[in-house]
Amino acid sequence: MNRLFFRVTALLVLAVALLPGCGSMRPAADQSHLLTFTTQLRGANEVPPVSSIGSGLVDAVLNKDTNLLRWKITFTNLSGPATAGHFHGPAAIGANARVVLPFPGQMAPVMEGSATLTAAQVADLMAGLWYANIHTAAHPGGEIRGQMTLR
Repeated sequence: MNRLFFRVTALLVLAVALLPGCGSMRPAADQSHLLTFTTQLRGANEVPPVSSIGSGLVDAVLNKDTNLLRWKITFTNLSGPATAGHFHGPAAIGANARVVLPFPGQMAPVMEGSATLTAAQVADLMAGLWYANIHTAAHPGGEIRGQMTLR
């Protein structure tokens, strides 16, 4: 019975890991063509800083073979509904830059998306020159922000 229990448990774990949207955005160690990026979104990271209790997280995976970037964004406690969100660049920490990739669709506390990047965009992202930004009506320039960093 113990062998059967362990086999069933192993199959269930494998099935859950393979479901779309489940599991981590972090690629397996043998997938060297995938790079993971992350950031924490905070008002203090805005330029100039914003006083906000809002926070968020961005996790992203870049496929170096295809330049496909996939991301998942979560945020909470904003001053009001999010009105827009984007990746900006190229910009070092503490600098502002233009929008390079808007988050498509309706803004929601949990969002996923993907886009194929140009070679220049990939170079800027890999150099740490992209940041994510969520805007609200009270903070049209951005309420929470974070610099994308390679894990």
